[in-house]
Amino acid sequence: MIFVTVGSQKFQFNRLLEAIDSLCAERRIEEEVFAQTGYSDYEPKHYTYRHFLNRQEFAQVTNRADIVITHGGTGSIIGAIKKGKKVIAIPRLAKYQEHVDDHQLQLLEQFAEMNLIQACLECDKLANAIDEARKKEFGSYISKQEAIIGSIERFIETL
Repeated sequence: MIFVTVGSQKFQFNRLLEAIDSLCAERRIEEEVFAQTGYSDYEPKHYTYRHFLNRQEFAQVTNRADIVITHGGTGSIIGAIKKGKKVIAIPRLAKYQEHVDDHQLQLLEQFAEMNLIQACLECDKLANAIDEARKKEFGSYISKQEAIIGSIERFIETL
């Protein structure tokens, strides 16, 4: 299954949802697709969707997915990587009124350089990105949270 998530920010991401719908209609995506469409107003015709999922529902759908196609939000990307999912990330871009700036481009570049995701910068390249992600072995995300907390605790102890 492919899970498509566009996050919960108050921006639409119709461009991605339309691209997935076209790939499903053309049978370039043949497996089940489910999307969390957020504030987008595009209504998919060839796959199932809901605007919002609660945490439990989101986790259940993510667990079922083989591939997660997401916007370039750090939380969505890291959450899927931690669950061992193949992640394809498409940046929300200001020129399409999907975000206020293009910072997601830099985020995707970094995640791709670390071999954690398949970055797809434009939706017309999505079919190729899906094919590449299916074949590719991605690295694992290693959290530095404990090291950072330990460093802060040691600093506080010296005060």
